[in-house]
Amino acid sequence: MNPAGRDEPAVAPPASLALPVDRLVQPDDVSCGPTSMAMVCRFHGDRLGISEAMASIERNADGGTLAVHIGRAALLRGYGVRIWTWNLRLFDPSWHELPRAALLAKVRARRRVASRAKARYALGAYARFLAAGGEVAFAELERQLLVDVLARRRPLLVGLSATYLYGTPREDPRTNQPDDVGGEPVGHFVVISGYEDHGRRFAVVDPMADSPLGPHGERVVDATRLLNAVLLGQITYDAVLLEMWPAGETTSS
Repeated sequence: MNPAGRDEPAVAPPASLALPVDRLVQPDDVSCGPTSMAMVCRFHGDRLGISEAMASIERNADGGTLAVHIGRAALLRGYGVRIWTWNLRLFDPSWHELPRAALLAKVRARRRVASRAKARYALGAYARFLAAGGEVAFAELERQLLVDVLARRRPLLVGLSATYLYGTPREDPRTNQPDDVGGEPVGHFVVISGYEDHGRRFAVVDPMADSPLGPHGERVVDATRLLNAVLLGQITYDAVLLEMWPAGETTSS
């Protein structure tokens, strides 16, 4: 892996790729993360159930979770895990080429001075993730990054802004009902299972029962819309791509 965390593909990725990710439906409004993890695990031949995933992943006070909690649960299950982040609330751009030990020290130092409780909470989780062997990587968020990971036959678990991706009204956080005036942006986890036309479009698998993607929760979406939705996930403390691979597989296979 190079200093920015970007693996160079051994061969040029194909023009289009579809990975066979079976869609699962989340059992409630706040279980998109565990359900997405279960979908990725099943792709890798690991029959993780949604209930088991929910039990293994730390949850936030509101019942939801963060990508870093999913990453820690995957590490404990024996996977290699890399989180690509664009969250400037937590990570400084000057940290992008730090080795693991130095990055861990910076994360711990940031946690000591962070003024917001949720930032301290998230930074503590990242410190535990790094200490357990997880990778945090940085790069420009561009379609080729997603293409390269998918070409390694690794579906991407993505934390993004559902409000922006789907162009739906913000929601009242107490009731989860649409409220374009008083509501807040909604974070969400989905799985990216493939791409078309060299990454100009990506296949999204959404675990939400009433997904705007339709009754099957799957659709090919424009790359620009998707990438912008990932960046805007920073509002809800994600803005991440999570790559995981089974034990014994090299990071750049």
